[in-house]
Amino acid sequence: MKKLIRGILDFRASRREGWAETFSRLALGQKPDALFIACSDSRVAVNVFASTDPGDLFVMRNVGNLVPPAGHPGGTGTAAAVDYAVDVLKVRDVIVCGHSDCGAMRAHCQGHAALPDGALKSWLEMGATGPGEGMDVNEASRRNVLAQIGHLKGYPCVSRAIAEGRLKVHGLWFDIRHVEVHYYEEEDGAWTVLDAAEGERILGRLEGGAPNHTTG
Repeated sequence: MKKLIRGILDFRASRREGWAETFSRLALGQKPDALFIACSDSRVAVNVFASTDPGDLFVMRNVGNLVPPAGHPGGTGTAAAVDYAVDVLKVRDVIVCGHSDCGAMRAHCQGHAALPDGALKSWLEMGATGPGEGMDVNEASRRNVLAQIGHLKGYPCVSRAIAEGRLKVHGLWFDIRHVEVHYYEEEDGAWTVLDAAEGERILGRLEGGAPNHTTG
C-alpha cells in the first residue's frame, strides 16, 4: 500500500497535469475499442506490453482468464461484463489473453482433485477445460485461451454480434520471460509472435476484412 500511495503522490505532482485533458474527455463517457479478458496475475500489464491508454480497453480480469460457459450459475459476473461490453459499449473486438507460468493453469495441470475444496477449485472446475493434467503449463495456458474463446461464442450477445459482422474475437498469449506477445491464427492453427513483420501482415488481414477464427 505504501508503494501505491507514493505512486499516486508522484502522479499528482509530476504527471497529473499532462493527463488532465484526456481524463476530462473520458469523464463524459467511455467508448473502448475492445473487451480485454486477462488473468489477474500482476505480471500481465497490458498497458505496458500493448501501450494502451486510459479509455482504450474495457478490462475484465480473473484467475486464469476464464469465461464460464454461457448460462452457468457461477458465471453471472462474467456474463454481465461481456453483455455490457458487446451490447452497450459496442466494442468491435474481444480479446482473451493468457500468459506463461500461469498459476491457475499450473493448478489445472496438477488436477482439480489435488486442490482443497473451496472457491479456487470450484472456479477452475467451472471454467478451465481441455487437456490439463500432466501437460506443460504453458501449452495448457495457450489451449485454455482457445477454450475460453469457445465459451465466448456461446454467449448470445457475442454470437449475435459476430453474425452481424460487428465483432471479432481474438486470442493473445503473453510470454513473460521473453516479453513477447503471441497472436492465434486459426487458418494455420498456430500462435504467431507479433514482431514487426508478422504484426503488419496480421493488421493488413484484419483491416482488409478477411475472416478470422471468430467467423468460421
